[in-house]
Amino acid sequence: MQAVGYFREAAGSSLPEESRRFLEFCKASGFEAAATFIDTKGNGEAAGYRQLLEFVRQQPQHGFILVAVSSFERLGEGATESARRYFQLASLGANVVSIEDGEDLGQQVVGQWAASRNKDGLSQRVRAAMRRKAVKGEVLGRPPYGYKVGPHRRLTIMPQEGTVVRFIFRLYLKEGLGIRRIARRLNDEGIVTRRGGQWSMVTVRDILRNRAYVGTYQRFGVRVPASHSPLISGEDFQRVQERLDQRRPANLQRDAVPFVLSSLLYCGKCGNRMVGISRRQSWLRKTDGVRQTALYRYYQCESRSSQKPCADQTRRAEQLEDQVLDMLLNRSANAAATDTQDLDAALAQAEAQVQRLRDKLRRLDRRLEQNLELASNGRVSGERFKATALSLAAEQITAEQSLAETLRLAQQQVSEAEKRRQRESALRRAQQEWDRLGPLERQETLRDLIDKVTVSGKQVRISAKR
Repeated sequence: MQAVGYFREAAGSSLPEESRRFLEFCKASGFEAAATFIDTKGNGEAAGYRQLLEFVRQQPQHGFILVAVSSFERLGEGATESARRYFQLASLGANVVSIEDGEDLGQQVVGQWAASRNKDGLSQRVRAAMRRKAVKGEVLGRPPYGYKVGPHRRLTIMPQEGTVVRFIFRLYLKEGLGIRRIARRLNDEGIVTRRGGQWSMVTVRDILRNRAYVGTYQRFGVRVPASHSPLISGEDFQRVQERLDQRRPANLQRDAVPFVLSSLLYCGKCGNRMVGISRRQSWLRKTDGVRQTALYRYYQCESRSSQKPCADQTRRAEQLEDQVLDMLLNRSANAAATDTQDLDAALAQAEAQVQRLRDKLRRLDRRLEQNLELASNGRVSGERFKATALSLAAEQITAEQSLAETLRLAQQQVSEAEKRRQRESALRRAQQEWDRLGPLERQETLRDLIDKVTVSGKQVRISAKR
């Protein structure tokens, strides 16, 4: 028989030690160690357990796979989750045993749940109450810089601190200062933190990363959009995150001005990239013999150095960049306005489905707890208890699969909506602010709108992002 191990990282646990004990258990019992699945701290998705379920589900014969765990308590986070997971695995035909003695945990489920119920009950009720408050957007703990706890325990903007938050985002996004220079600027201007201390790179970075400033409240794994008044627009916040992810300051000084179409431009003859080239030329003016210099910027096919047939594929940089911009704006002006109602409706429908499935899972957990309560009080036979628990577990697995798929589709819709908003914002910048944008900002704007530009002689083709 094959055996798999499942381990959860917890206080006082050693995952390498548990893996070693699992292998020793398999060797002593004559089982084939097929795999181990692990969930580490902070992994709210329980990816290891989900992979374990899928592994067991794919087995061709029920009853020929054994799942070994350290103990009933280590199967899940709390007694109810441990019981739920035991019956889910059992409903798929797995035998769930303890590494310590090889005994089936089914003999322990009711007793262990009853014993831990009283111990865990208070703390679970406290956590549940706090989670319910978080879902409502009620503040738990210290509010982020820029906010205070207002009526109904919602975040309310503190005008003075809120001004500092906006100032930090403007320095990073509009003036191009790096995190270190922003901290120095705040300290030089005598602006202090909430505790009256000096600003550091860490405190500035934490503010730039905090989604609270776009109106989203996060606590206990709960994210509540539009729970309070934002200090920063979603578009500006997204641009800041992208620059932070690049791990370099937006105002990085370079000797040469970057080429706006860099990485977007391709040769239509050979398919290679076209690269930006700068050449400085000097000459003596015939009239008075004074030396003159000029910088010429152009794009050329990178094949030129190898003398391929498209070696003459060269375009002046400024002219080509203007042509691409004109084509992009003309295409956008002639295109129909994007209708976002269908996308918004689909997203709302997905969110409603997610809520329904989560409600169903909570109801199934309550029914499992009621069944465990009856069994612990001897008010239901062991056979009936097991049959009910297995039926509930099968429903839970189906609901969890539906929830995972719905969340995946919802995330796709959210990503599409964010991409669309990003493109619309970039288009407005190109239409209204192009002359005020620097080379890096122009480059970023075009990358938000264009996948590829192909040049064949005087012909230019644009592949816009969808």
